[in-house]
Amino acid sequence: MAGPVPTSGVSVADGQGEAPGKGYGRTLALLASLFFMWGFITVINNTLLPHLRSVFELNYTQTTLIESVWFIAYFVASMPSAFLIERVGYKKAIVIGLLIMAVGSLGMIPAARMPSYEVTLVALFVIACGIALLQVAANPYVAVIGPAETSESRLTLVQAFNSMGTFFAPYFGGYLILSRTVSGTTMEGGALSLEQRTADALATQLPYALVAVVLVVLAFVLSRASLPTLGEETQRANAEQRKHLSLWNHRNLVWGVPAIFIYLIAEIGVANLFINFVSQPSIGNMTHATAANYLILLWGGMMVGRFAGAWLMRTIPANKVLAAFSLSALVVMLAAATLHGPIAMWALILVGLCHSIMFPTIFALGIKDLGPLTEEGSGLLITAIAGGALVVVQGWLADRYGLQQSFFLTAACELYVLWYAIWGSKTKTTA
Repeated sequence: MAGPVPTSGVSVADGQGEAPGKGYGRTLALLASLFFMWGFITVINNTLLPHLRSVFELNYTQTTLIESVWFIAYFVASMPSAFLIERVGYKKAIVIGLLIMAVGSLGMIPAARMPSYEVTLVALFVIACGIALLQVAANPYVAVIGPAETSESRLTLVQAFNSMGTFFAPYFGGYLILSRTVSGTTMEGGALSLEQRTADALATQLPYALVAVVLVVLAFVLSRASLPTLGEETQRANAEQRKHLSLWNHRNLVWGVPAIFIYLIAEIGVANLFINFVSQPSIGNMTHATAANYLILLWGGMMVGRFAGAWLMRTIPANKVLAAFSLSALVVMLAAATLHGPIAMWALILVGLCHSIMFPTIFALGIKDLGPLTEEGSGLLITAIAGGALVVVQGWLADRYGLQQSFFLTAACELYVLWYAIWGSKTKTTA
């Protein structure tokens, strides 16, 4: 399986590529743009969902199903992506991934003109398949374009650009989608006529057309760039070693895969239902367009927390930092699920700060001490991103028991991450 973060045995096989440690700044900038774009496009969904809920008159289960389809794509596309990378190489796979995303973005235009809930699902699924391919293909480049001893620093840097994309996306979506529609400027619960819903549907055409253009330009630039590739000699040596080793002997990985899976349920559930939650009269009493501005604070907290967490982990063990952040997340989610008014709203905003380090830290703890099994372990952890598809469970809970009460599911997810930080992440093998 093609893993996302090979930590050893990496070399440059392409003589036309840049040598590690020598002038790789331009390549790193190009790769950072990929992380920015898939973070940006993923979070546009957070402003798109309340819009589609009004346009198609969806319940919460149908609304969160949109995001579930998005993350099902990770599960469906991961293995084909690995085979494609093996066949065409990492650079071509990245370009193909960007073009697939562009096709899906263009598919949102006819989906808006019809308008069609089903075509929207298909278009978003295609976009997500392209992002899944980038997830598998882009990360190894970050590991090989510079010295091995600074690979973690480079990965943290590009993850920060991913957070930057998530920070700017709500503003983009709020301005070009929510603020230009009747549903986006009407208080939560307001009824729309058929003509208004049809007109609102057209608002998604411009933003996704712009995204498609940017993706095509980026694909062209990367196709012309000279990038390093992975060498094969060490990979073959590692394959020989792997015959005598088992991933299932590593407790930190065995419990880390469900930790990623469960964490994604929490992160995606909060982000997708945030605008609907804070718009409620008993919470923030505001329009969807105004609520999108507060969503920016949620993702901004995640960006700030990632930098702060990286600094803290220079002196404090990563599992202890993860435990502190997950305990804080548990507290604020219980507050969001039980309190009312601005306190509940700000509690939900603060969970972005608490979530900031969870994915990269769980990932790093999960592959720790795997040695030649690092690639396979990394592949399993990326597959676990499909956990975001289970956000539909929270949508079902919101329909059955209430939107605010559905956040008790998020609190339960934080509890598992806390357990993983304290015990499950220990690297002692199960053998």
